Amino acid sequence: MKFSRPEADVFVPGGGDATRALARTTHLCVIAHQDDIEINAYPAVAECFGRADRFFTGVVMTDGAGSARTGKFAQVTDAEMQLIRRDEQRAAAVLGNYNLQLQLAHPSADVKKAGHTGVAADMAAIFGGCRPEVVYLHQPADKHDTHVACFLRCIEALRALPRGQRPARVFGVEGWRNLDWLMDQEKVAMDASADPGLAAKLIAVFESQIAGGKRYDLAAMGRRLANATFFASHATDATNAISLAMDLTPLVADDTLNVRDFALGHIERLRADVAARLEKFGG
Repeated sequence: MKFSRPEADVFVPGGGDATRALARTTHLCVIAHQDDIEINAYPAVAECFGRADRFFTGVVMTDGAGSARTGKFAQVTDAEMQLIRRDEQRAAAVLGNYNLQLQLAHPSADVKKAGHTGVAADMAAIFGGCRPEVVYLHQPADKHDTHVACFLRCIEALRALPRGQRPARVFGVEGWRNLDWLMDQEKVAMDASADPGLAAKLIAVFESQIAGGKRYDLAAMGRRLANATFFASHATDATNAISLAMDLTPLVADDTLNVRDFALGHIERLRADVAARLEKFGG
């Protein structure tokens, strides 16, 4: 299995052929950075963990060179950080019993370029090499530029597939913007309560980020707990941890659907809901 960048990393935690591992994928997550899977798409990992009939494949699109860092990682160079983050992601793949872990090592600047040949070729190879039941991506309302660019490159690649080869379900996960603002009927609530010990260990693997100045270990767990409690105002909690997602399936099913209009439509429906509730009570 070859990708466009020589430093791309192909890792099969259980051993064996990477092409075969990609082909048996049932749950595919294509995301921007090392640790984005573990922070934002844990339910996908948990759904496959320990199963003989479900196979989770993680794809990290960028090299992770530009992460914030302080403390013991303050003097680490970008080149050194790339290697550290690569090894951390490999460790998470082993711990989470991933089917396959791909790290494509693209600079963020390349991912942000629409039509970049290397990025497009890698996405075509990945999406063309498997038939997952469900795909997890970033979501279009994220405020991180690289996340949004990664999402767009994935939508472009999925739309390039023949219709019969496109996944039945595609979800956009939380990242640098929560999704609790979505209309309730548009929220995809994914139970994130399974094996909390594993969930915590997966995030703790990424010491370069946590000790480097970002307490993702606390924040990710807090977000899941908050989502569960604040999910419904007039019902008791059904679980103690929820990860929210946006349903992106319409973007893959309908090539004529404008991505910008799709994203802004969610915001317009929120605006209308707020306006109607204020008006209802004399506001």
